[in-house]
Amino acid sequence: MTTTSSLPRLGAGTAGGRPPAGTGIVHLGLGNFHRAHQAVHTAAALAHTEGPWGILGVANRSAGVADALREQDLRYAVVEIAPDHTEVTVPAVHTGALVAAAQPEEVLTALAAPATAVVTLTVTEHGYTFSPRTHGLDTDSPAVRADLRGDAPPRTTIGRIVRGLQRRQRTHGAPVTVLSCDNLVANGAQTERLVREFAQALPAAERDALTPWLDEAVTFPSSMVDRIVPATTDVYRAAVAERLGVRDAVPVPAEPFSMWVMEDRFAAGRPRWEQGGALFTADVEPYELLKLRLLNGTHSLIAYLGALDGRATIPESVARPFVERAARGVLAEEYLPSLTVPAGIDVAAYIRQLFERWANTALGHRTQQVGSDGSVKLRQRVPEPALLHLRAGRMPHRLALTVAAYLCCVAPPAGFSPGPHAAAMVDPARGTLAALAGRAATAPGGSGAARTAFVEAVLDSGLLGDGLTEHPAFGARIAELIDVIVRFGPGAAAEEAETAADEAAAPPEAENRQARERR
Repeated sequence: MTTTSSLPRLGAGTAGGRPPAGTGIVHLGLGNFHRAHQAVHTAAALAHTEGPWGILGVANRSAGVADALREQDLRYAVVEIAPDHTEVTVPAVHTGALVAAAQPEEVLTALAAPATAVVTLTVTEHGYTFSPRTHGLDTDSPAVRADLRGDAPPRTTIGRIVRGLQRRQRTHGAPVTVLSCDNLVANGAQTERLVREFAQALPAAERDALTPWLDEAVTFPSSMVDRIVPATTDVYRAAVAERLGVRDAVPVPAEPFSMWVMEDRFAAGRPRWEQGGALFTADVEPYELLKLRLLNGTHSLIAYLGALDGRATIPESVARPFVERAARGVLAEEYLPSLTVPAGIDVAAYIRQLFERWANTALGHRTQQVGSDGSVKLRQRVPEPALLHLRAGRMPHRLALTVAAYLCCVAPPAGFSPGPHAAAMVDPARGTLAALAGRAATAPGGSGAARTAFVEAVLDSGLLGDGLTEHPAFGARIAELIDVIVRFGPGAAAEEAETAADEAAAPPEAENRQARERR
């Protein structure tokens, strides 16, 4: 492995690349995904058509990436990894890097700048501070309440956006687009709802001044983003050193595949992202659901089963036959019937490509990364497909398995060790789930009753919305599969779910034959 300490630092002098003509985009969320996805598509667009579309990146609290970018003349490498090749590129599209917690005034100034035409976001589902029950603004959040008071710099993403929009409205009133690039269903409409609810909660004079301007000057198009982007490690720093001969503190790894679909509703112009591979459509929702359910939903099941099986990475997990069978089953039989495939998408080819992406051993996406924040992710993926099946009289066994495996990872029953990869998963609901598990443990009737009580408490908490509480059989199925995981392991639970799903799908004659064979 190449030693990097003696190499020159990556920068304008070592990587080249002409910076953009000006700043037209402010991006909230300066993480790996933005730098491997939107920034790459923007660089490709600007290679075809120049324009004032440089990106000012804003980190939330951590200064590590922003500091490194400033030291590297806002350059970094993208390490594109496939099993048979590695390609390293340097997209030179950023014009600045801020940290919102440390530079709140500079962030608001940037959001309000007349030249800023697009505000983009990748702050994860957790960053929108919405209620899991209502999907509206979480006004019980202390941070949201503080932002509404306005006696200190805003701490939440929605608070920053609204305060920046207020400043625009009060100074020059130039139109702007707010574009969510996070894995939320109807992410544009959801972002608009949260912004408007925040505005409605302001004092009357502020509300009445801001709301009509929002109607006239701000758009919130929806988008779908898709690229697997693991965490940065020294392996990728060494790859940059070997191929470019420079030292990069903050490279980002990514798979070759990248997809970006957007509604073309921009209030003040945009880069020609179609020149960089993006697709514009009047209806993003079919693409969103395709990705959120077939890719993200199945990805979560792979991560939880794999972590419980002691697998560190997604490729190691999906290589386990029981994990692959469970993944194919939930995708084809429980997620796919819940959506409409967009026109022009060959779903069989799309599914083949998904499994090829998950099997990319060169990328090594870690189960702990994919499994983190499941309390926010699963409510976007599981409830609607599960309710579709339950209302039709069908038990979605593998969706129940997804929830059971998640709960075993982040709120393991007493005496059960989920393994180091599950223990490393970060989840904002860990404390809440642990408390629910502790209270349920005192339920009379032994461990089975305790697990049933725990799952009922989880569903009653609104973790997966409200609808599933109307189907107690689904909660009971989750509890049964938790019991199988604890007693016999994730492989046995996956087999149990598969067998039950197969029996439910079999015609009556086959069911009778299977029953006779078991006897």
